[in-house]
Amino acid sequence: MPKNPESKQDREGLLRCPKCASPMQPVVHQDTEVDRCTNCQGLWFDLLEHEDLKRDDDSENLDLGDAAKGKTMDKVQDIQCPVCRTAMLKMIDRDRKDIHFEACATCYGVFFDAGEFRDWKKHHAFDWLKSLLARERK
Repeated sequence: MPKNPESKQDREGLLRCPKCASPMQPVVHQDTEVDRCTNCQGLWFDLLEHEDLKRDDDSENLDLGDAAKGKTMDKVQDIQCPVCRTAMLKMIDRDRKDIHFEACATCYGVFFDAGEFRDWKKHHAFDWLKSLLARERK
């Protein structure tokens, strides 16, 4: 029986960073596996993995990269999805205009440059805390 060509197990050795073309290495936080570039330290998240990890304690530790290098890599434009090779969309967080990332409209993967996931998660964690502390409107 043929393997699914887009399964994580099949592409571990084939996945390349969409920004610098270096190999990406699987890293695991709790039960979620993401891919981190061995050079620029950018992070690739398959469908909704970044949303799942947003709520996990210490998941920001997956983002080991230097934010300054991430800002430099953010200037790399017109990249292709490392999974399905389609053009990725340039995204901006609606609440934090300084957080830019790329998303694939075909497989729904997301790529954050070094430091971006850490900033994105920190911002959303603060929003979650604010919602807990907010008084009920009467």
